[in-house]
Amino acid sequence: MMINGYYPRIGGAERQLGFLAPRLQSKGTDIYVLTRRYPGLSPFEEVEGVPVHRLPVPGPKPVASLSYTLTALKLLKRIEPDILHAHELFSTTTTAVIAKAILKRPVVVTAHSSGYFGDVRRLEKKLLGKQRLETFCRNVDYFVAISNLIGHELQEAGVKPNKLVHIPNAVNIDRFQPLVEKKQALRERLGIPPNSLVVIYTGRLSREKRPENLFKVWPRVHEEFPNSILLILGTGPQEQELKSQLSPGIRMLGNVGNVVPYLQVSDLFVLPSSAEGLPVSLLEAMACGLPAVATAVGGTPEVLENNLSGLLIPSDDLTALQASICTMLANPNLRLRMGVAGRKRIIAQFSLEMAVNKLMGLYERIAEEHGEKL
Repeated sequence: MMINGYYPRIGGAERQLGFLAPRLQSKGTDIYVLTRRYPGLSPFEEVEGVPVHRLPVPGPKPVASLSYTLTALKLLKRIEPDILHAHELFSTTTTAVIAKAILKRPVVVTAHSSGYFGDVRRLEKKLLGKQRLETFCRNVDYFVAISNLIGHELQEAGVKPNKLVHIPNAVNIDRFQPLVEKKQALRERLGIPPNSLVVIYTGRLSREKRPENLFKVWPRVHEEFPNSILLILGTGPQEQELKSQLSPGIRMLGNVGNVVPYLQVSDLFVLPSSAEGLPVSLLEAMACGLPAVATAVGGTPEVLENNLSGLLIPSDDLTALQASICTMLANPNLRLRMGVAGRKRIIAQFSLEMAVNKLMGLYERIAEEHGEKL
């Protein structure tokens, strides 16, 4: 598995692979993770039994990418993997395609985001991006699309339908589940007033997620619901800017290792993004029985059914964002009904076990196709 970030980084792709890798390992697939070494992290460690190699990425982006590729190739020669699975269409996929030429091993690539900030569009804007994309289309054995929209973008970029596999992001429904009782006790332990209405956002604080839109509408929401609290869980490039925009009722909690208890004591999940792949944070919230207000971008409408498990709104529509949050906070019965419906949908279509089985099926298909070569 080749990915730019891994635990303890908390992006959607990182968290998703962090969920999948131990499960795949438990089913008899030897998993090795090759990722970038960020400050404060060790070159190697085992995370939940999965060997994680963190490779040096010094200097500016071009130098960092080259360093990752060269170090990864040396390590891959030693590991001798049967399958190379790269995540995102950038240096990881470039490395995997080069490694395929050297090691003669099949390559799988998962694209994790769509739209203006998505894998395809970002790659096209890079130096020689279109040429790299054409090379990927020729040399990658299978592309995994986590949403229908990403699958459509990949086909538009030249990926043949027979090389495209749809495996949506997934969530551990046993870990992420509603809190049946003792909710007030847990709120007290987390420092949240028992009678408050809690709105929660979990995810990176970055431009495509549009957390600033929540900060813009919150004063009017809080004015209408004085007992409301907005919890912001996550870090990112916009963190300092957002801290300068704090208003009554907003709590920024930073990087929280375990978001489950915060989801369990909340009343509403909000995701105001302008671009998404298939948001893991939304899956986690819905698995915990939370109704959601989210923008109809990327794969979000494939998960959140409007007026059934939450409310879908246009991106960057502050009026709709404020009105939808207020509608949900004013209707506890609506929140309960939508929360129950949302968890049922997650169990039916987005469980971690389903995703693991689909990935195992893909790997087994590749092994059959390559026969004795693996």
